[in-house]
Amino acid sequence: MAKLQLVQDPAADELLEANPFALLVGMLLDQQIPMEVAFGGPKKIADRIGRFDAETIADYDPEAFTALCAQTPAVHRFPGSMSKRVQALAQVIVDEYGGDAAALWSDGADGKEVLRRLKALPGFGEQKAKIFLALLGKQYGVDPKGWRTAAGDYGKAGVHMSVADVKDPGSLQKVRAYKKEAKAAAKAAKA
Repeated sequence: MAKLQLVQDPAADELLEANPFALLVGMLLDQQIPMEVAFGGPKKIADRIGRFDAETIADYDPEAFTALCAQTPAVHRFPGSMSKRVQALAQVIVDEYGGDAAALWSDGADGKEVLRRLKALPGFGEQKAKIFLALLGKQYGVDPKGWRTAAGDYGKAGVHMSVADVKDPGSLQKVRAYKKEAKAAAKAAKA
């Protein structure tokens, strides 16, 4: 497995690589902010509480956790709502997966089942779940049978559509360009 370069910061990327829950939280945070800021969020949280695991975050006092997420630099541009989502996600990982985020995909389930499990998580809709499944398959060394099909277009090789395709600064720029074009096309279709 190649080293992750989602944040373009070695320490933050190392946390994502070593900690499946951190990777999951980064994906949760990836909305309405640049993807490298979103995936850098888990490192900010870890630096502020001294660790990064589902149990600790699920048990953290909600008001204190929101304040921690709002500290400058903020974990997300909407620290109040996103801190609640992170804690809700942590609680599901504790309650349903024994605190082990990798249990979502490490039991031999096929791509379709992993996608179903991801879509059941708080803050994960169809698109986010497909992108995360593609990220697992393309860069995280997790390749359940049929994952590319389950991930749809995000699972295709040789594309630059999402965070699943970011492997270096150049591919990050290609993904940004793709997203900009897709947004412009969607806007034009509405007009």
